[in-house]
Amino acid sequence: MTLFKWSKPIGAICAIGIILYGWIGLAQSPQPSVRLTTNPPINQVRPLEAEATTVLGSGHYNPPVQLMLQAFDAQGQSLKDAKIHLQLFTPGKNPWFTTDFPIVEGTKLLDIEGNAPTGQLQVQQTLPIRGTYQLQLAVTPLVANAFEPIQQTLTLTLPENPLKFRYFGILVVILLAVGLLGGWVIGGKQAIQPGEIAPQRVRLLLSGLIVVAIAALLFVNISAELAESHMSMPGMGEEIPSSGKPAKLQSQGLYMQLSGDKSATVGQPAKLQVSVSDPKTSQPVTDVVLKVTTTQLENNWVAFAYQGTPDSNGKLAWEQEFFDGAPHSVVVEVAPQANAKEQFQPFQVAENIPVEGVAPPMAVRLISLTYFTGIVVIGLLLGLWLRHRQTPRTGLTWKRSVS
Repeated sequence: MTLFKWSKPIGAICAIGIILYGWIGLAQSPQPSVRLTTNPPINQVRPLEAEATTVLGSGHYNPPVQLMLQAFDAQGQSLKDAKIHLQLFTPGKNPWFTTDFPIVEGTKLLDIEGNAPTGQLQVQQTLPIRGTYQLQLAVTPLVANAFEPIQQTLTLTLPENPLKFRYFGILVVILLAVGLLGGWVIGGKQAIQPGEIAPQRVRLLLSGLIVVAIAALLFVNISAELAESHMSMPGMGEEIPSSGKPAKLQSQGLYMQLSGDKSATVGQPAKLQVSVSDPKTSQPVTDVVLKVTTTQLENNWVAFAYQGTPDSNGKLAWEQEFFDGAPHSVVVEVAPQANAKEQFQPFQVAENIPVEGVAPPMAVRLISLTYFTGIVVIGLLLGLWLRHRQTPRTGLTWKRSVS
């Protein structure tokens, strides 16, 4: 009777244990996934310099980093005939420690979906700022129900350029030296003439610091506002050079057209699309390879590059953010696949896109100015403290010399 009484609780415990064991085993079993590799390794990549150029000796420029995404099934084999949708987001906003491109922080940098016959998608993307990038991935089969779709989020952390710390350290030393010198002068024993509230050298120094602070504040804010209004007013920006290539072209029995947004704004992704069709039948052409290259025209560096095949409608659509407020050239080259029935000479279509720059927010500029002012104030207080420590000894020497 006692054994029968405990049989039900023991059976329930065993059943729960079996369920938990199966659940843990299922959770620990291999799952389909996407792996990310970069070339060069991400620890060797640096953010884009604000004035980078490909001209030797004119600035620091690194080629775009190659992002390679490979989809695997549960057995670790590469997925075949897949379609990969990639969304790349920049690091989040941090107004207290802003980057070279504060408007770009926390925005969508790239959105592209491409066919991956071998389960691999490759893009080349210039990464503008430091921090942790987020890659949201969706892998679906080209053939219905060939495999279970994969949803995955990956991260990519880009370190800051070491030169930034060096330049910042030099600037801090200079500002501290200015404040230290000012504090040393103000803290010195100086005669006050009748009717004066402070010695003449002190008044001149304080007046100079105030003038410099006001001038710096006005320069930083007014120049930024003027630049923003200058770029926002139509007809006042610089003329965009012609691409030299048409945006749509019929050649060798194919018709290719590059369409989408004709202008862009920093901080907002622009939508672009290229389509390839047969001009006689208006049917889409899919057995071709499309090579997309986006180049910043002002300093001639590559912002984005991709090579892939169009979808079943003969189209390749993507969104990309032009994070630099300069005109960009988008060039798409079409070439036949190796096993295509119709072979032809590659040809290109192109479009030059004007980009409207956006000035950094006023709050970001004021925070940066506050940091620099604070460093000067710290140097000033340090100079006063050092001068104060020597004041008794100096006063004693002066008294002895008078007596």
